[in-house]
Amino acid sequence: MAYELPNLPYDYTALEPHISKSTLEFHHDKHHASYVSKYNAAVEGTDHDSKPIEEVIKAIAGDASKQGLFNNAAQAWNHSFYWNCMKPGGGGQPTGPLADKINADFGSFDKFVEEFKNAGATQFGSGWAWLVLDNGTLKVVKTLNAENPMTSGQTPLLTMDVWEHAYYLDYQNSRPGYIDTFVSSLINWDFVADNLAKAS
Repeated sequence: MAYELPNLPYDYTALEPHISKSTLEFHHDKHHASYVSKYNAAVEGTDHDSKPIEEVIKAIAGDASKQGLFNNAAQAWNHSFYWNCMKPGGGGQPTGPLADKINADFGSFDKFVEEFKNAGATQFGSGWAWLVLDNGTLKVVKTLNAENPMTSGQTPLLTMDVWEHAYYLDYQNSRPGYIDTFVSSLINWDFVADNLAKAS
């Protein structure tokens, strides 16, 4: 039961000028495709082959002997999730129950933005910034390399990729510029709200 590389949920040019066609082609067609291919090759013929990828990620997290498999599994999942966290004409502020929950758990939307941007900016090296649901409370966390909050019992609602390949062609070494644009112009709040509704 191979894990399939999902198609992008939008055209390669749909996120321009914020994320270029070139970035999406390299990021999706090369980086993401490589993680998926290596994961499928690694689990073929093993007990993990028939399991959902989320189950595999949770089962092998923290096992040093399975680090290579974990990295490709988690990166395959993280990227599939990340594409859905963006949309053309995204950004702005959420509404409805998600907005209420953010205000309740962070104090304000601006406070959430501050924490989320800071998580992305202060993640040393490669990694991810996340909005998660943790025992009923929204939290911002950051993870190194391929790590995923689901291995800590948290439910991912939103992620921002801060590996250099996510932004370098468009923003060069200005990770803060990419982060600002991600929050202001790219976040798919409908996807985040749907994730919260399913997790609540």
